[in-house]
Amino acid sequence: MPNYVPLSAQEFEELHRLLSAVLSTRNVPVVIPGEAILGIEAIAAGIAAPGRKILNIVTGPYGTIFGNWLARGGAEVVNVQSSFDDVASVEAVAEAIENHLPSALSFVQAEAATGGSNPTRRILELARRSGLVTVIDAVSAIGAEPVPTDEWGIDFVAVGAQKGLAGPNGISAVGISDRGWEFLESNPGAPRDSILSLLDLRRPKADPYAGRIPPNIPVLEARALIEALRRIEQDGLPAVNRRHRLASSAAIAGIRALGLEPWQRSEASYSPLVTTVRLPGGGGLRLDRPEGIVAPGDGALNGKLLRINHFGANAGREAVEQAIVTLAGLARRDPKEAIAAAGAVWEAEHGR
Repeated sequence: MPNYVPLSAQEFEELHRLLSAVLSTRNVPVVIPGEAILGIEAIAAGIAAPGRKILNIVTGPYGTIFGNWLARGGAEVVNVQSSFDDVASVEAVAEAIENHLPSALSFVQAEAATGGSNPTRRILELARRSGLVTVIDAVSAIGAEPVPTDEWGIDFVAVGAQKGLAGPNGISAVGISDRGWEFLESNPGAPRDSILSLLDLRRPKADPYAGRIPPNIPVLEARALIEALRRIEQDGLPAVNRRHRLASSAAIAGIRALGLEPWQRSEASYSPLVTTVRLPGGGGLRLDRPEGIVAPGDGALNGKLLRINHFGANAGREAVEQAIVTLAGLARRDPKEAIAAAGAVWEAEHGR
């Protein structure tokens, strides 16, 4: 076994540079020493306070969890909830902002559990016009769809490595704008000396790589994330986003050729990360455990949908076609036409 080598200053700096690049931000993101749920909870703990009203858009189970964390911190939480087979209504969000006058707005950009992708840019435009602090859970979106942090004016963005970035799940990051840091600092109840303290993880703006590397950064996961981000940089983030969109389009074409329907009701809401399949009534098409990249629904969605997890290394033709074969077997149908329909999506792209 090779000797353990601590993370070097050069590696630490490269990790931050690559994270800034994938988030399209000039700011230095905070590296979170754990899976992305830790960063999401840290955001909630840092911004929640009595006297703060936060508009929380709920389009899946993680929105519900985040709202509960905000309420735990004393914030007044106004939930705008959709059915989980649809995404946020821009009109409903605009009405809630006008009626409740919140100080901040939070939502999940892309829902891995439901296969929906929220109209992020339009929601953020509403938030900017009202001067709201914005909180985005982009754990599932990053790598699969654009997350231009500075251009869209995102104040807090949580990112994970294990989905669209095809990296490890033991390390993650939170991007924070200057206004986001001010929002944290103005909260007297924001955690300090805690695993949930973003303020304790802040690097000095003048020289973010000065001083010692935090001892709680998981070294092997950090190196794995650096390698994953290098691949993204080499391929180009737009190309990686495009590969995910193609995988989604191919999966949709395939399931429709099988006579099945997407779980999401609107084509505009289909996530490039995960395609969800509505289970027909009367039983059948059941799956108790994952088969390849096809998985049953989580929690309350179990028995209502199946997920095709075409993200990261599986955002490609072979993985999607194998998923179609799996679904065809569950539905007791010949997969030939469905594979041809999915393949036509890839061939049309390559023929351009």
